[in-house]
Formats: sequence, structure tokens, C-alpha cells
Amino acid sequence: MQPAAAMSGSESPVRDHWRAKKLHALGVLCGFTAGAWLGTAEAPTKLVSIGVSPLVISLIMVIGVFLARWSLPALILGTSSIRADVERSPHLIVWALLAGCMWAVANTLTIFAIRDIGLSIAFPLWNSNSLLGIFWGFVFFRELRNAGWRRWTGVLGGALIMCAGATLLAIASSTQAPAGHSLRGVWAALGAGILWGTMYIPYRKAYLSGMNPLSFVTFFTFGELGMMATLTVSYLGPAVLWHELVGARGVLFWLMAGGFIWVIGDLFQQYAAKYLGISRGIPLSNSNQLWGLLWGIFVFGELHGSGASTYMQVIGGSLLMMLGVAAIAFSSATGAEQVQWAAATQRECQRYGMDSRFVAARMQGEDVSAETRGRRRPLDWIVVAVATSIFVFFASLAHAPSLPFNGPIAAFLSVAILILLVVCGFTLWRTTRFN
Repeated sequence: MQPAAAMSGSESPVRDHWRAKKLHALGVLCGFTAGAWLGTAEAPTKLVSIGVSPLVISLIMVIGVFLARWSLPALILGTSSIRADVERSPHLIVWALLAGCMWAVANTLTIFAIRDIGLSIAFPLWNSNSLLGIFWGFVFFRELRNAGWRRWTGVLGGALIMCAGATLLAIASSTQAPAGHSLRGVWAALGAGILWGTMYIPYRKAYLSGMNPLSFVTFFTFGELGMMATLTVSYLGPAVLWHELVGARGVLFWLMAGGFIWVIGDLFQQYAAKYLGISRGIPLSNSNQLWGLLWGIFVFGELHGSGASTYMQVIGGSLLMMLGVAAIAFSSATGAEQVQWAAATQRECQRYGMDSRFVAARMQGEDVSAETRGRRRPLDWIVVAVATSIFVFFASLAHAPSLPFNGPIAAFLSVAILILLVVCGFTLWRTTRFN
């Protein structure tokens, strides 16, 4: 069995080596960018502290996610490319729907956790999904097999260091936890971490089958919206739901915007999982803990009034997390591990009757399908126009919520994530044309 790049038969061994290094660097950049946007997306969930139902928050965020998951792929690739991907791998529709259902439940649990224990504490608890991602990657997709003790130490040790840093941050911010339901909030955050960690199994199956991340997320969102709508209606009832929506109409736009921001982060997380594997990509994207901390402390004032020792714990925890991220980033997959990745790819091809050469080329980020270079069709522009119109309508109803908010710091963080978006987006396009 040859490594995936060699299976395509299109590159020399020397070029394979440099291509692998370039894709690893791209995956690391995507992981960092994903962390920034995923961390920022949690900021609107602070609205739970002003009395908006967690289920309503999650439902509106999912509607924003739904609009983003169709408009962005239509704008970047076009619906013809999405259709071609689905026709090649129809079995992935079921996996995408399953992953979407798991995401919807996990996202709802995170909002309950934020309400009960605060954003700063909830983040490190649900980011325990890093360890679960490493476990599933090893068990199901041959990641880290034959990687050597140095890579194992880098990935597993880095994830454990990140968890230690996150725990230190949680201890530092524990004084900010709302009283009364802290244990319930802890269980909600841990449950979200388990669901999100398991959700990455369909992610990896999709990319070992050659599907473009932009195609996978479009069907993923049907599971999200269907599950979230079912949960909300069954739990609140239609009458109560409508009353909640009318009462919260002034802040619905911010929740939808949070869903849109989350999709941008998730897309980069998908590319990180594709080019690094879930055992490396997911821990890197969980650097969102640092961004969530920045928003929680400096924008929403979650640690306002705390002593110097608390801030020292925050600094120490943040440094530990950055050290863990660095350890994972430098633990690239060796040639022996790439052979195991290729074996997992070949297994998926044989199971579902796919062209192994096409899949191997897609795993290398090569533009091998003509539909990705086609012109946008009227349907693509209609999808984008409808999504934009819905966002504009709710923006016209929006007003600033009554929350502690530091505008200059929020603007600075927003500029920082936009710079990451431009740099990572351009690098992704130049290296793989978004494949």
C-alpha cells in the first residue's frame, strides 16, 4: 500500500514530500483560524444571561447556520459542484445528517452550560472533545499508527497540556459561575464535548471518500435544522416558541450572525480535519478556548473585580494552552503514518465502490473535477440573494442588547479574525482551490 499522494500517480516522491509539508502547514493555519472564528461565534450566546431561552438561542443560531451553509458553498464552488460530489458519494448524506443532529444537541447543551456556569468555565469542559477526537482517529481511521513516540508525545501530550491549561482557566474563572445549577452546567458542557468529539467521525469519513468540505456541510445542516426544530417545538410548544421569538425579535439578528460566524470557523475546521486528521485538527481548532476567554474577559467583563492571583492563573492557563497547540502543530504525520492513512482511504473506496485515484487526488487538495471550475448558475445567485435578504431583514429589527460590552476591544478582536480569514482563505485557495 502506498501513501495517498503516491496513489494518484501524478507526482514524484520528492514533490510528494513537499506537498505533504505544504498541506500540513495549511492544515495548521486552518486550525488556528477555525479556533478564532469558533471562539468568536460563542459571543452571542451570552444573550442567555438576559433571559432569552437557550432553546430559542440555539434554534436561531441554527437558522443562521443553515443560511450560511448553503450560501457560502454556492458562492465559492456553485451548486453544480455540490451535486456532483453527492452523486459520487451518496452514502455520505446519511452520515452528514447524523452529524448535523449531533451538532444541534451539542450546541443546545453548550448554551445551557453557559447559562449555568458561564462562558469562561464551559469552554474548557466541552473542549475535552480533543481527547475523544484523538481516540476516534486512532481507532477508526488509522491516525497516529506507526507515527513514532515523538509524534504520539506531541499530539497526545499537547492535547493533555491544553486540557490542563483549560482547567486552570476554569479554576481562575470559577468565581464568576452563576449560583444554583453549577453541577447541571458541568454535565451539559461535558455532554456537548462527547457529542462534538463523536461528530468528527462523519467528518473524517467524508474526506477519506474525497468529498469537498464545502459540499459536506450543505447536507450536514439539514440534520442540524431538523433536530433543533424538533427539540424546540417539543420542549416549548408552538405557542410558547412564538411568544419567545416575538419577545426576542430585537436580538435575533445577533444570534443568526453568531451562526454565520460559526460556519466560517467550522469550514476551516473541516479543512484542518481533512489535511491533518481529526487527531490533530480538532485539538488545534480548540484553541477557540483562548478566543472565548478574550471575549468573555475583555469584552463582557466576566472577571471584573477579580484579584491579581486570578489573572495570574488566567495567564498561566493561556500559556499552557499555547504550548499544547505548538506541540500539536509541529507533530506532522510521517511517511509511515501516511501509509496507514492511505490504507484507511482504500478501505472506504472498496466499501463504497469509489475511484481510489480520484479520492487520493482529492485528499491531496488537487483540482480534479471540472465542475469546481464552472461558472455560477442563476440558482447559485438566488441562494445567495435569499440568504442575504433574510439577514438584512433581521438586521433592520436589531438593537443592542443590555449587556456589559467593551466596543473598542470587540472591534480589535473582529479585525484580528478578519485578517486571519483573508490570510487563510487566500492560502487555501492558492494551495488547493478550496478542494
